[in-house]
Amino acid sequence: MKDNTALILIDMINKMDFEGGEDLLENTKPIVDPIMKLKKQAKELGLPTIYVNDNFGLWQEDVENVIEVCRNERGQEVVEQVLPEKDDFFIIKPKHSGFYSTQLDILLSHLGVKNLILTGVAGDICVLFTADDAYMREYNLWVPSDCTASETEGDNDNALRLMKRSMFANIQPTTKVNIESAFQQTKQ
Repeated sequence: MKDNTALILIDMINKMDFEGGEDLLENTKPIVDPIMKLKKQAKELGLPTIYVNDNFGLWQEDVENVIEVCRNERGQEVVEQVLPEKDDFFIIKPKHSGFYSTQLDILLSHLGVKNLILTGVAGDICVLFTADDAYMREYNLWVPSDCTASETEGDNDNALRLMKRSMFANIQPTTKVNIESAFQQTKQ
């Protein structure tokens, strides 16, 4: 089961320079360690890590430029902790869903992935929309509750409940389940 799984980090390379960005940044700080522990587990299991990130209006889709711009903004503290490694994939998205107008679905198909671990921000927008598109493409989902954040905890909790109810996502935190057991309970 684990060899057809990928870890997705959504919008973790982020300027946080928008209205509500301060709140999102504060709520994002506690999810960094659980995400990085998941990334370490994924690497140990030989699973791909895929950053799916907003382009922040940088339409040339230069990954290094997106990272550099975000390193010099409010979100710098988080960006420095979650920087991609050379063997990680990095997909730049123009809208909320990681699937919309990107090569994510093609990459996942090429990698033989059927199980997605969705992490990142904002749980009630980009993570939710990516989860919905993934569900419609028949991916199994684990969205660890300790690996997503939104501007408010209430909005994040509502999004997680919706993903559990409507997309059959496992939303258990990383403290309760690991990569190898996360997809045993999901709709197959």
